[in-house]
Amino acid sequence: QVQLVESGGGLVQPGGSLRLSCAASGSIFSMNGMGWYRQAPGKERELVATITSGNVTNYADSVKGRFTISRDNAKNTVDLQMNLLKPEDTAVYYCNAYRMQTNWLFRNDYWGQGTQVTVSS
Repeated sequence: QVQLVESGGGLVQPGGSLRLSCAASGSIFSMNGMGWYRQAPGKERELVATITSGNVTNYADSVKGRFTISRDNAKNTVDLQMNLLKPEDTAVYYCNAYRMQTNWLFRNDYWGQGTQVTVSS
């Protein structure tokens, strides 16, 4: 059973920075990819950033140039460095891990409990 635990959320002012961390109970190397998603009140969950086992990254257009995702296989952690935060970044941020099924058509997803990020003056 893979368990993901997020930490590092909090209240920051616009333009500030925050670093989120996701700790996995199992080896993240066994996963095809890891990522961060977020969900604001009244909105659907959306992709923020992903990173594959080969360190290929992908970012939502809204966070490009401001957020950086990274992983530490030895520590089984995935971090999200968030800079130049904006009020619209306010959301619950969820850690995600996925592993492709053998047929490569579907995947198994695992989720953390989420951590609140609030950007407000």
